[in-house]
Amino acid sequence: MGSAGKYELPFKLNNPDLLHNESFVNGTWVKAKSGKTFEVVDPGTGKAWIECPTNDASDVDEAVKSSHACFEKYKKISPRERAQLLLKWDTLIRENKEDLATILVYETGKPRSEAYGEIDYSTGFTWWFAGEAERIQGSVFTPALPNRRIFTIKQPLGVAAALVPWNFPIAMVLRKAGAALAAGCTMIVKPSPETPITVLALAHLADKAGFPKGALNVLTTDLNKTPELSEALCRHPLISKVTFTGSTRVGKLVAKICADNLKKVTLELGGNCPVLIFNDASLDQAISQVFALKYRHAGQACITANRVYVQSGIYDTFLSRWKAETAKLIVGHGADKSTTMGPVTTPRAVDKALALVQDARDKGATIHTGGNKISNNSGGFFFEPTVITDVTPDMDVAQEEVFSPICTIIRFETEDEAVRMANDTSMGLASYLFTKNVDRLWRLFESLEAGMIGLNTGNSSAAESPFGGIKQSGYGKESGKDVAVNEYMITKTGTFTLEEQA
Repeated sequence: MGSAGKYELPFKLNNPDLLHNESFVNGTWVKAKSGKTFEVVDPGTGKAWIECPTNDASDVDEAVKSSHACFEKYKKISPRERAQLLLKWDTLIRENKEDLATILVYETGKPRSEAYGEIDYSTGFTWWFAGEAERIQGSVFTPALPNRRIFTIKQPLGVAAALVPWNFPIAMVLRKAGAALAAGCTMIVKPSPETPITVLALAHLADKAGFPKGALNVLTTDLNKTPELSEALCRHPLISKVTFTGSTRVGKLVAKICADNLKKVTLELGGNCPVLIFNDASLDQAISQVFALKYRHAGQACITANRVYVQSGIYDTFLSRWKAETAKLIVGHGADKSTTMGPVTTPRAVDKALALVQDARDKGATIHTGGNKISNNSGGFFFEPTVITDVTPDMDVAQEEVFSPICTIIRFETEDEAVRMANDTSMGLASYLFTKNVDRLWRLFESLEAGMIGLNTGNSSAAESPFGGIKQSGYGKESGKDVAVNEYMITKTGTFTLEEQA
């Protein structure tokens, strides 16, 4: 705790107290009952720099019971006090921005500028949900039958479990925990094995902000024990809600497990997000927006641009400019100030990217640039920014969530053709379109099959905006007014009959 132990820490923190590498349960830093640990690796070097507890099912009961005991008290404190706790947490996160960014770089690999961006984006949630905490309201109304009144109250569900991914660990924790804590719930977070230190730092700051012991617990584990630990959390009788962000395959398993006890579930799953760029679009606007969307965090975002459809009238110009911009990317370690695109976070991502490119090449696609693993002396997990055309629907790169810096650019002729191709996926998380035709904007807003539509923008996620998909991209909403907090509440209805005066 507070040091890397037997490992050499590759950075220095302004606030060394922020660094923890034990699980956080009931206000205490604890090891796994098994005593086992796993290593956390810097994606930019491939070297381990710290270790964390490998928690398993045996560690779950104590953690859940501490969260439930806390819930019984925490649910009774006033909304104003919950809001004040969230604002204090928000302040501490902002004060420790430099250190959190450093940890984020060495866990995810993203460039430091992107780490700053994630923190700025993430604190939008703590700020937003602090306001939402005081705006949870019921209703009173007169029904059809005479002499009756109906009223509703909203109450927190209980203990929530959050299963969070590695690509945006600060954002995912604050989006989920912000809503839960605003509602009056407590939460147990299971971070990804790639990014536990970032999440433990957030738990440390929540504790310093004054949240009661057990309000925010964190159980870390490795890749092998993740299914066991996650299932134990999902099945525990005192867990009332599960929120999961990750792949559709795992999301379906989470939903099946939680269905056994009818637990409330929010699922934010995979995306295969299309971008439609029409002849009348502003090329400057489209390229700047989509380029950032595509290559942010080396393409490792659920809402990233997966398939870029460009109308034939501007296709050649767009492709030429896109390749020129791609050539300007500087790939390197996220801590290097000159880096504009970091490594992918895991070696598995490199292997998948290579397989996607090879499948596309075998089926007739044109690889304009990239397509290869970058081998250098650093030992990190680097992949070249890649541009592919002549993509057909049978290629894996068109069917799967890419999650790497691979951009497919596909020509289309008509609006109907573009919509058909865009919707030709089992996913429905986000879609984007660029046009100056206002009628087309409205038509496609309604006809594109996705939970979120970017209209002349590639950045549509914000704390005040409901976030979530349709189809096999999941269900439920995170962030936004009312809806996100409601995911952590029950609505109780009361019916009152007035006795008529004699």
